[in-house]
Amino acid sequence: SPPARAAALELLAPGVRLESPVVLSSVPSAAAREAELGLAGQGHAVCTNASAHRMRPDTPLVVPEVNPEAIETVSAQPWREQGGALVANPNCVVVGLAMACAPIERAFGIEAATVVTLQAISGAGLGGLGAMAVAGNVIPGIEGEEEKIGPELNKVLGARIEVAVAVHRVPVVDGHTAHVFLKLGHAASARDVTAVLKGFRPPAAARALPSLPVRPLVVRTEPDRPQPRLDADAANGMAVSVGRIRPAPAPHDVAFAVVAHNGVRGAAGACIANAELHVARYGVNRPGPVHGLPGVAAGTGAP
Repeated sequence: SPPARAAALELLAPGVRLESPVVLSSVPSAAAREAELGLAGQGHAVCTNASAHRMRPDTPLVVPEVNPEAIETVSAQPWREQGGALVANPNCVVVGLAMACAPIERAFGIEAATVVTLQAISGAGLGGLGAMAVAGNVIPGIEGEEEKIGPELNKVLGARIEVAVAVHRVPVVDGHTAHVFLKLGHAASARDVTAVLKGFRPPAAARALPSLPVRPLVVRTEPDRPQPRLDADAANGMAVSVGRIRPAPAPHDVAFAVVAHNGVRGAAGACIANAELHVARYGVNRPGPVHGLPGVAAGTGAP
């Protein structure tokens, strides 16, 4: 049975035509493969948290603070004449990684990344791990997770970073942590990286969106931060916190920790922000742009 707060929701039979021009999708990937394409074909703007279509060449994989211009990819989608669109946000870990890595990649380049994640149990969903399986335990693997992170991170960043990943489920309720070790394209100190992260400001397109904070990237200087309990709720869960920025031994150059709320910034909030971005750029249920969005010029489609 659904949670009490969802008890009043109406479940519609498959195939029922929806009235809303914008659809937020968080169904399992197996169901999303067909359902999301059908909804887009009916003229709906589908903003999805599911992984089914993230790596389609014509599906923009968007983190608005990082690559808002990717939203232009919808203009090449086959259902665009009907006013439909399909926009995806990346995996919950990738949202935080992309926010932290984007300023570094643009300033210095990133050749390789080694990522170790400590992922909250809420990320397993309602049908996920039982309390006894994870209490006092660390589970060194999450089915299908490691395979997503590298390709999705590169698609969001428009990069070709060699990414090695080890994922873990840990007894934390909310908030995914990632420890990241980077090999940079150009020499930079930990102080340089810290300055770049502190100086990050989202592009104008992201600043125009009501769900996104003014400062989406928080740099912590304490030696024991960020922590999920203390930092996952930064900016109501929509900010990403970075800390422990320090030199790393060869072959890496710098290391740091990232914390993001997996259910908010990494999932529902990411989906809502993408819906806001799409509506700001294209309006509601119309086949072409209706007005400009700051920082996203018409006709500048992402590859």
